[in-house]
Amino acid sequence: MELTDYGIYLANWYAQNKRELPWRQTRDPYKIWLSEVMLQQTRVSQGLPYYIGFLEKFPTVYALAEAEEKEVLLEWQGLGYYTRARNLHKCAKTIVSHYGGRFPAQYEQLQELPGVGSYTAAAIASISFGQKVPVLDGNVYRVISRLFDIGEAIDTAKSRKIFMDIAAGMIPDIDPGSFNQAIMEFGALVCVPKNPLCAECVLNSKCLSFSKKNQADRPVKRMKIKKTIRHFNYLVMKNQTGIYMKKRIKNDIWKGLFDFYLLESPNEISKLHDIPGIQKLNGVNDPSTWKLVHVKEYKHLLTHQVIQAKFFLVRCKDPKQKVWGDIQDDGDFYPLEQIDNLPKPVLINKYLKEEIF
Repeated sequence: MELTDYGIYLANWYAQNKRELPWRQTRDPYKIWLSEVMLQQTRVSQGLPYYIGFLEKFPTVYALAEAEEKEVLLEWQGLGYYTRARNLHKCAKTIVSHYGGRFPAQYEQLQELPGVGSYTAAAIASISFGQKVPVLDGNVYRVISRLFDIGEAIDTAKSRKIFMDIAAGMIPDIDPGSFNQAIMEFGALVCVPKNPLCAECVLNSKCLSFSKKNQADRPVKRMKIKKTIRHFNYLVMKNQTGIYMKKRIKNDIWKGLFDFYLLESPNEISKLHDIPGIQKLNGVNDPSTWKLVHVKEYKHLLTHQVIQAKFFLVRCKDPKQKVWGDIQDDGDFYPLEQIDNLPKPVLINKYLKEEIF
């Protein structure tokens, strides 16, 4: 059986079984690009409403390029991996300024755009411009590793070439974009990570892992993600004006989003006065000027980090006085109605909705 025969099987399956999704009704590279970036490490059910809302807010690459970063991050709020949103904005500006608002059609040129890697470039090149370029994502790795019982770890440079060559050989000459969508859809619906639907698989008689009953062992991964535990101590400072918030500007998680005054500690802190650096704040040693309202704990999981967060809500007793007003980080007190329009991490948004609003 030739590699292209596998591709034809998958393309035929896709034509009959694909989900009807809005980005499959177009070849507009802007909409294809947006969907591919938005769905990276995101379930379709979660990403779909964001995709629709994003296009309503920014219907063209020009609209996205002209927007302020805060607007883009606010539309992205809750989707996570905010670097994607910042790169999306930067890329839109590049397309408008360097390419007159038109996406380059060549795979190599697409890879030169900000935030566009080989996967996204291949998706745009094949779906929008009909280029015979394979995509490699988690679904594709899984389908190919099981079909051909590949024991090479997928997270190595050597294995990438193996999978790339096989995927390229499977692409039919006609409509390579549909094939790329087909193999990804097959991995998402049939050849799923756990309990794959092998009995329904149109390729089960050709699948080496199915014949060896080792589907659960494919694909092989070499690297284990070790998560870093971080302890965030937030001072939620409130006065008659509102709540103190600041924009994160460092190259860390949530850059460009707003959160409260943060003091990070190497270990868990149980009391406000035990937080490293707290004594530097003017007024913290004078409890007559402020009141500790509550302490709330949250655990927030990211891909490579676990955030153990404590929120210390403090309120000024004198309504005209700012809480610890010597803070020098360009933050400000925002009324609650304005806070709702600030782009915020999911963790901060959850706390606000559960404890403040």
